[in-house]
Amino acid sequence: MLDKMSPNQRLIVAVVLSIIFFVGYTAIFPPKEQKVAENAKTEKVTSSTKSAKELASRVEEASGHAVSELEKVDKSTSNTIVTITNKNFILKIDTLGRISSKELLEEKFRNDDNLHAQVIPEFGTKPLFVRFSDDNINAKAIQIPYTASVSSLELTDKPVRVTLTQQLPNLTVTKVLTFYADGHYDAEISTSQDVRHYVYLGDRPQVSKKLMAVAGALIYTDDDVTHIIEDGDAEGRQVFQGVKLASSFDQYTAIILYGFKKDTNVIVERGKKDNPVVYFEAGKNVNIHGYIGPKEHKILKAIDPALTNAIEYGWFTFAAKPLFALLSWLHGIFGNWGWAIIALTAIIRIVLYPLTYKGMVSMQKMKELAPKLKELKEKYKKDPQRLNAATMEMYKKHGANPLGGCLPMILQIPVFFALYRTLLNAVELQGAPWILWINDLSRMDPYYVLPILMGASMFLQQRMTPNNFTDPMQEKVFKYLPVIFTFFFVTFPSGLVLYWFTNNLFSIAQQYMVNQQFKNAKDLKAAIEKNSEK
Repeated sequence: MLDKMSPNQRLIVAVVLSIIFFVGYTAIFPPKEQKVAENAKTEKVTSSTKSAKELASRVEEASGHAVSELEKVDKSTSNTIVTITNKNFILKIDTLGRISSKELLEEKFRNDDNLHAQVIPEFGTKPLFVRFSDDNINAKAIQIPYTASVSSLELTDKPVRVTLTQQLPNLTVTKVLTFYADGHYDAEISTSQDVRHYVYLGDRPQVSKKLMAVAGALIYTDDDVTHIIEDGDAEGRQVFQGVKLASSFDQYTAIILYGFKKDTNVIVERGKKDNPVVYFEAGKNVNIHGYIGPKEHKILKAIDPALTNAIEYGWFTFAAKPLFALLSWLHGIFGNWGWAIIALTAIIRIVLYPLTYKGMVSMQKMKELAPKLKELKEKYKKDPQRLNAATMEMYKKHGANPLGGCLPMILQIPVFFALYRTLLNAVELQGAPWILWINDLSRMDPYYVLPILMGASMFLQQRMTPNNFTDPMQEKVFKYLPVIFTFFFVTFPSGLVLYWFTNNLFSIAQQYMVNQQFKNAKDLKAAIEKNSEK
């Protein structure tokens, strides 16, 4: 069947099958989201009146995984003691010494309910939560609140500092936190005695729930290897050393810790619903850095180039990273992400032009040979070996290759999905307008104009592309592909639909040129034959 399809038809089949696979997989195995008990918000009983077992159930909600019974936290003792306000966010610290909340105030950072994005989930592990191995110390640590040097701060261009102190019976815990306007912070955590304890990264954000967007934990080590533990895939305890950064992330946002010493044990534990929980083993004095916010490449690179590795593109990272670098460069030229996508599409088409042109020419030749191939089938229908030999001889004589479009197809598929991952994970496109009604390239077209134009362009492209279908059913199926694609692309980010629509327009122009070239050659041949007859 492949030898009867044009290069673009093969590409369409491959992409359709890939999309059906990913959509089907997501439908059958939906992302696992943590569920919160209905009475979690209303429970107000103090820890002193609870049994060890009841106390245990509470710390699991803060730690995100099963730990010893005396390591549990009563939510009623967790209240805000510090509020830091910036023009772009509001950050809060609670009595457990955790960064308990960070609300993004920029209009472009809104969640699926169109509310200001809250990077830190309300329930579960929160950044800088300290857990002790000694049950006796830990029992006191979850009951005695931290005190803060200030209760509120205004963060502008200059960094601000907060000192948190927890005075336990035989131990003092001190956290000196310095916050910066770009979203990162420094943390100096010390204990008056050398006792074994752990510091938590924090549960991953739950801001966005997009199709095929990866969410979970990421560990990037000094051997330049990225370890991804997706939600639902944590199998048990994993210990890493030589960690450059640890991140819990969703599509656009992340909670990151970095600046670990080489011998620091960073641990990934299996938590609720088999989701990963990340923490590290701390010493008496720890200096660590953190970041909480959107995964904007420019900001992360300015803070520390290593942080750009927190932007995860999945299987196609090898191609997605350079594509995003090129896209960013084009954005610097045009000042608009929509036009940058169009320019990137043009560059990709130019790079692939020699291969796609060769494939189109081959299919045109196959179309011209179709009547002669049919004659050969009739002539040698009882002798398959003779038929194959005669067919190959005809291909060789006319310079035709039935699989001539395979290479362009193979190259375009990873490019398509790499660009899909790039556009899907690029928070820079969030709230980025193009023209007219397209005011957010990260969201679907609200009026379905781009998907319809994309489907129409596919239909026109099919009409212009030569095919050799002998089975009427196959031909009918391909006629419906533009409709199927339009259906799939309706909910896709408009930036991706813009890429595919633009790609189709370039394909149409290229196909027109090839068709015109063959028409001119055919007309010239006919004119020469006519003159020779005279």
